[in-house]
Amino acid sequence: MRRIATVMTLLAGLSTMTAMAQDRPPQGGAPQDRPPRERRPQDNAKRYSIEQATSDKAQLNTIAFDGLAFLTGDFGMDTFLPPGKVCDYFGFQYMRDIDAKEGGHNTSFLTQIANNMLAILDDSQKAQLLALGQAQGHDIERFAEMRFPLIKAFRRNLEGDIPAGSKGLNRDAVMKYSADLYELDGRLGIQRAKVMGGIIRGLSDQQKAALAKLKFGDSRTWPDVPEQLDRRSMSHEVDVAVMTYASEMFAWYAGSLEADIYFCPERHGMYFGGFGMKTAPAMGKQNYSISTALTGNSGEAFLATLTDAQRKQITSLIDLQRKDLTEIVKTRREIATELRRFQKGESADQAKVLSLSRRYGELDGEMAYLYATAFGNVGKTLTAQQKQTLASMRKVDPSEPTGPFLYSDPIDMPEIAKTDSLFGVQ
Repeated sequence: MRRIATVMTLLAGLSTMTAMAQDRPPQGGAPQDRPPRERRPQDNAKRYSIEQATSDKAQLNTIAFDGLAFLTGDFGMDTFLPPGKVCDYFGFQYMRDIDAKEGGHNTSFLTQIANNMLAILDDSQKAQLLALGQAQGHDIERFAEMRFPLIKAFRRNLEGDIPAGSKGLNRDAVMKYSADLYELDGRLGIQRAKVMGGIIRGLSDQQKAALAKLKFGDSRTWPDVPEQLDRRSMSHEVDVAVMTYASEMFAWYAGSLEADIYFCPERHGMYFGGFGMKTAPAMGKQNYSISTALTGNSGEAFLATLTDAQRKQITSLIDLQRKDLTEIVKTRREIATELRRFQKGESADQAKVLSLSRRYGELDGEMAYLYATAFGNVGKTLTAQQKQTLASMRKVDPSEPTGPFLYSDPIDMPEIAKTDSLFGVQ
C-alpha cells in the first residue's frame, strides 16, 4: 500500500457515479443530466439499495463494462483496486452514494469527514487508530498482492496460455484461492471493528453531541476543518489507514446495519480492469469528475458490438451468478451483524466471521471464474473489426499511469507465484 493517499480521495466518488449510471438508461452515449444538487438524503436513499445493486440491469451494465475493460486492457490495468474495497462492512459506501449534496464524487469527500471525525476524537482515541494502522499495514498490502495470481491466471486464460493437461481455469481452484483471500479480508475487518467499536463505546456525551451535528448522508452539514494528522510523524501507509478508519468509523457510528450490508454493483469480480479504466484519468487531478454515464453507456456499446452468440456469453452470466449474488447479500448481513456487536461491548463470534468470510470468497471467486471464462470465450472469437471497434471505445491518455498498481499506486512489475494450480495443474 504505497503512496495511495492522493488517489484515495479521488476514489471516494467512483462507485457513486457507477451506481448512478447503472440506475439510469443510457442515452445514445451522451452524458446524462444530473439530478438537482439539493436532493434530500431520503430521496437518494430510495434510489440506492441492495436491491438496486443486485438488479439484473445494474449487474449487466457492470459486467459488460468489465468485459470491455478486460478485452481492451492488460494485466497492469487489471490490478487497480480502490483501497475502500477491503473489508467494506462499515457503511461508508452507502453514505457517499446517498449524499444529499451528491458530494460522494468530490475529491474532498473522504478527507472532509475523516478530519471532522479526528477533530472530535481525543489524543488517546486517535492513538488507537494510529496503532491499528501500524498493525494492519502488512496485511493490507498482502491483500493487494494476493490478487495478482488470480489476475494473471485470468489473463492467461484469455490469451490461450493454458498449461498442458488442463482444459482451462479450474472453478474449484479459483474458489479456494479466493476463499483464502477473503479470510484475510475477514481478519482485517474483525481487527478494525474491535478497535473502532471500543472507541465508539468510550465516546463522551460531548463527543456524541458533536457527532450528532454531522449528518449521515448529508455532507452539507460537515464543516471544513484543518488537517488533523501530522503526516511527518508517520509513514504514508499509516496515514492512509488512519484516514480510512476515521471515515469508516463515522459511517459505522452514524449509519445502520443496512448501510453496512450495502455494496455498489461493481463490488465483485474486481479483477478485470474496470476500476483501472475508469479511475486512471482521475489520478493526481484535483476536482476531477468521472462521467456518471460511463459504465452504462460503455457497457451497452460493448454488447452492441458483439454477435448474438458472443452477447449471450455475457448476458447469460446474470442467471449463472444469481444464486451466488443472493448468498453474498445473506453472508454480508451475517458478517456485518457480528461486527456491530463490538459497538455494544458484546463478544463477536470471530470464528463465525472468518468462516463466513471464506464462504464469501468462494462465492466471489465463482463469479470471477464465470466472468473470466465468458470474457475469454468472447475474446477468442472477436474479429479484427470488432477488436478495432472495442479499442476505439477506450480513450487512452499517454500521460496516465499504466500500472501495475498496488491498490492505486503504480509499482514495478511484481514477481507472481506460478498460476498453474488455478488451472487444476499441480
